[in-house]
Amino acid sequence: MTHSLYYKFILGYLVFGILGFISIATISSRLTYNQLIKEKSEVLYDEANLIATTYSTLYQGNTMDLASTYPQMEAIGTFLKSEIWILNRQGTVIVDSNRSKRVNTLIEDFDPASTGNKSYCVGNYYGMFPEDVLSVCAPITGNYNTYGYVTIHLPLSELQVSKNNILNLLYIASAIVFGLSLIILPVFTKTVFFPLKRITEGANEYAAGNLEYHIELDTHDEMGYLAATLNYMSSELDKMEEYQRTFIANVSHDFRSPLTSIKGYLEAIIDGTIPPELQEKYLNLVISETDRLNKLTQGLLTLNSLDSKGYLSRSSFDINRVIKDTVASFEGTCGAKNIVFDLTFSDNIQMVYADLGKIQQVLCNLIDNAIKFSHHDSVIYVQTSIRYEKVFISVKDTGIGIPKDSLKKIWERFYKSDLSRGKDKKGTGLGLAIVKEIIQAHGENIDVVSTEGVGTEFIFSLPKSVNL
Repeated sequence: MTHSLYYKFILGYLVFGILGFISIATISSRLTYNQLIKEKSEVLYDEANLIATTYSTLYQGNTMDLASTYPQMEAIGTFLKSEIWILNRQGTVIVDSNRSKRVNTLIEDFDPASTGNKSYCVGNYYGMFPEDVLSVCAPITGNYNTYGYVTIHLPLSELQVSKNNILNLLYIASAIVFGLSLIILPVFTKTVFFPLKRITEGANEYAAGNLEYHIELDTHDEMGYLAATLNYMSSELDKMEEYQRTFIANVSHDFRSPLTSIKGYLEAIIDGTIPPELQEKYLNLVISETDRLNKLTQGLLTLNSLDSKGYLSRSSFDINRVIKDTVASFEGTCGAKNIVFDLTFSDNIQMVYADLGKIQQVLCNLIDNAIKFSHHDSVIYVQTSIRYEKVFISVKDTGIGIPKDSLKKIWERFYKSDLSRGKDKKGTGLGLAIVKEIIQAHGENIDVVSTEGVGTEFIFSLPKSVNL
């Protein structure tokens, strides 16, 4: 494939050159011939008129004395490489610059007006020549009378020689231009063929699964841009492949643990290892593990829906009211740890344009995390503020905080810090991943500020409603 493109280019280039040369040769040959006919006929006609003017005074009635004109006629004929005749009115050859046997020969059907509006004719001139000639005819006049005619005949073989000389120069020039144009072949090889070959090799490596292959091409043109794009694509695919491996490993781990527990408890109940008076306790543990599996499955389904486009159902709603309702739903959980909420709103009503259900899910996840990692008898602060056309929502706790080395990883799916695992073994590691996906789907951002042992604050933005 890589060679065929190169050979096709060379073949196409050669075919183009040959066809171009043939076309130029054919067209230029015809144009050159016609131009030579036109130019020579004009020269010969002017010369015939000059001769006719010069010798018109020799005619006195029907008497002509042209013997003295032969030397000059011969000189002019030699210079023009032509044969010059002087004819009487009936078409009889009176003078021939070549002193041939045509003298005193009557031209049958002689008609000086046969050329029409042209000053020349091409042919054997009424059968007087064995080959085609270019002939012009000028009348010899005087005292408003026509005494005869001057005709000049140039063999077309002479024009053919002139045409060939001109075309030879044209062919040589065309050959030189074509030879110089061959420079395009090494340029094409270096700038197109070799880079394309490297890109093809890289594509084959990627197709074979070697996503770590790097296309070495540092040009600053379209080929370089294509190579850089493919390199970027391969690195992203490699990251995606690594992510998929990690994702599958995490899913397998998080599913295996509760399933193993469920299987162990049930087998222990069936074989009598767990006595009847303790079976209810372990059946409740089975239900708890089942709830954990259900929560994990729902989280995966949510992330899958977030990966598709067009899932948002936006509307205008009061974010303050949503925050109040969400906080109220955690009253029972907060009561167990004696946690209170501090709500601060910039306005009594703050309308935003977003997906109500998805934003409720964001608030639930953030508040749930804040409660999990807050100490007993602590405060969780929820605040809204307005900056330009954005509404910023903050959820801040005074809990255990997030280690610095974990801040960049908390958004990853299934990631749990060591502190999180120790604090809440029922978490799926999907909550913050879902939160970020939802906020980014709205075209907004979410940030986190945390100090270990002090607390954590999540801040995200939403667009203000234009219908306020």
